[in-house]
Amino acid sequence: MTNRALARTFNMLGKVMELHGENPFKIRSYTSAYNTIRRHPDELMSLDRAQLMEIQGIGKNIADKIEELRETGSMATLQRYLDKTPPGIVELLTIKGLGAKKILTIWQDLKIESAGELLYACDENRLVDLKGFGEKTQANLRAQLVYYLDAQGKYLFGHVVAEANELMDLLTDAFATARIDFINDIRRQMPIVESIDLIGTEDEEVVKEWITTLADTLAEGDQLKFKGTSVNYFQVDEESYNATLWEGSASEEWLEHWYDQYEADSINEDEDVVFDMHDCIYIPPESRDLPQGIDLAQSNALEIIDNEDILGVVHCHSTYSDGTNTLADMAQAAIDQGYQYMVITDHSKSAFYADGLKEHEVEVQMKEIDQLNAGYEDFRIFKGIESDILGDGRLDYDDAVLAEFEVIIASVHANLKMDITKATNRLLNAIANPYTRILGHPTGRLLLSREGYPIDHKAIIDACAEHSVAIELNANPYRLDIDWSWIPYAVEQGVMISINPDAHNIKGISDIQYGVSAARKALLRPVECLNTLTLDDFTNWVEHK
Repeated sequence: MTNRALARTFNMLGKVMELHGENPFKIRSYTSAYNTIRRHPDELMSLDRAQLMEIQGIGKNIADKIEELRETGSMATLQRYLDKTPPGIVELLTIKGLGAKKILTIWQDLKIESAGELLYACDENRLVDLKGFGEKTQANLRAQLVYYLDAQGKYLFGHVVAEANELMDLLTDAFATARIDFINDIRRQMPIVESIDLIGTEDEEVVKEWITTLADTLAEGDQLKFKGTSVNYFQVDEESYNATLWEGSASEEWLEHWYDQYEADSINEDEDVVFDMHDCIYIPPESRDLPQGIDLAQSNALEIIDNEDILGVVHCHSTYSDGTNTLADMAQAAIDQGYQYMVITDHSKSAFYADGLKEHEVEVQMKEIDQLNAGYEDFRIFKGIESDILGDGRLDYDDAVLAEFEVIIASVHANLKMDITKATNRLLNAIANPYTRILGHPTGRLLLSREGYPIDHKAIIDACAEHSVAIELNANPYRLDIDWSWIPYAVEQGVMISINPDAHNIKGISDIQYGVSAARKALLRPVECLNTLTLDDFTNWVEHK
């Protein structure tokens, strides 16, 4: 173990002890040991006890622990604290600029236990009112978290697609005579991306060397990183180019189904030619996951939802709860982007962490909605709420208040560690509530940050069908929840899918595109999506459950 690694061990011990409120004098001794060890010119693990004790700042207690590490490879005191600390909290302790006191506040007050959850909370403006925080602290912390999470080797599609397209534009300008295309995760618009993979006819070494000259590009051995995202470029000759592109644009199951019916030689043509040769509607790469898409394309029955089909913005937050833009500004942004309606669904009163609306605040907001709607001709704000589902499945307002809302999204935000039976029953009770119209982000997952809580998806979907409740496909790149793989079953049961941005600011409205990308993997049709309804039809849906 190097001095640097040894120092980090003592630094972690001091931080985790501070997190648990231990003796500040002991904590200070470990922090001092950290500074002493990392600056010492000799490798301390190679010194005997007497030599360690001669070093200023290394007392008996520190020397004992260094010897323990040398002999056993671990430190019992540190392990004892790690065993009672969630792994995600330990991870937060390693992030530069985020001290134990702030982490303790975040852990206790917001129940956050991972870096991804914390970044999501920053995006939802939840830290500004916490003791010891503020807008500047939240902004700085968010930047640190983005850097940290992007360095972990996997990326959210919504976070890297702009960089990928920028790189592609630069490449095609620089190598105008070459063919260059995305393959794999980016081309298929996978929710989680491992790297930006490209193929091209230009010489591999020439392209890689050129990429290293770009700003914000790092070369880590053979691995290139453009703006923090791993990049792979593969040279392909013209004869095998189309086949390589084809193979890198679909799931294995989809390809197997294709090859069961057609000869492999046919893929040596351009994609549109291949589909035309076999009398198939063109299937875009992001929709080449489910084999049945091939059958639909053959029978001319493939109709996949697109961004232009979405006519309403459902699930938005404003400054009434934890949004950063006013209700009027959110509505104007929706109008400017051509939408016909918006469902405002600020957080409900149990969401104290998000400044959820008390009953009197609901009344104030509804009056403002009435005033704004009076000034619109072809646009409407619907009065909604994202009502927290309590532990037993109840919604967190009395029926008299619930009855005032036009659209209620029922969502779980707290107590996420139930077993599958309790978690499922909790949702079933909420779905059965006559005021619930949409089930929000059913599993509560945060991609690359937090697993969803376990639920019986079929039981939940069946209940939504029974009670005429739509299911949200939360379009935030962190969520994309319900997972697209469950959408076909929901559609089979007659459940509508609502592609919702969960927007906490004007910019967040554009997240709808990522929900649409996920829905296209499931071959969702416009008629099966709730917010493809026109204003008149959506109004009718609101008024008639």
